[in-house]
Amino acid sequence: DACPTSCILPDRTLDSRRCISYLTIENKESIPLDLRVSVADWVFGCDICQQVCPWNIRFAPPTGDPAFSPLSVPVHPDLIGELQLTPQEFNRKYRHTPLARAKRRGYLRNLAVALGNSSASKRSIAALTDCLGREPEPLVRAHAAWALGQLQRLDARTALADALRHETDPGVRD
Repeated sequence: DACPTSCILPDRTLDSRRCISYLTIENKESIPLDLRVSVADWVFGCDICQQVCPWNIRFAPPTGDPAFSPLSVPVHPDLIGELQLTPQEFNRKYRHTPLARAKRRGYLRNLAVALGNSSASKRSIAALTDCLGREPEPLVRAHAAWALGQLQRLDARTALADALRHETDPGVRD
C-alpha cells in the first residue's frame, strides 16, 4: 500500500519496471509518462518498501558495520542548482558515489522530473528553460520539456513554444 507506483503486486511479486529505484537508477531511457507524476520528487531511488517492510521493522537488527553507513550524498539535493551541473562538475562531485550509477544524464533526467512535480516557481521555470535550451542530451531536454508542461504557467508554456521552434530531436519535440 505504501508503494508510490504500485509496483508491489497483489500476489506479492514486484513489477520492477514500475519501481522508483529502477526508474531513477537502473533505467537508462525515458521514465514512462504514466509513472512520472508518481515518481514525485524522488531523484535517486525510493526504498519506501524497505522502510515499511514488516521483516525490516520487527527483525532486522541495526548494524554497526561502516559499509552500511550513509554516504555524503545529499538526501534532498538542490534541484535547480544540480540541474546546471556540467559533465565535469558531475564527475568531480559524484565520481565515487552511488549517483555515478545513474550517470549525469540519468541524474539530470530525474531532477527535471522532480522539478516538474514540484510547485512552479520562477526559478524552477528558468532552470528548466535554460536546460531545454543548452543541454546536449536529448533525454534530459525531453524530461525538462515535460516538466515545464507540468508546471501549468504561462511563462512555462512560452518557453516550450520557443524551444519547439528550434528543437530537432523528435523525442524532445513530443
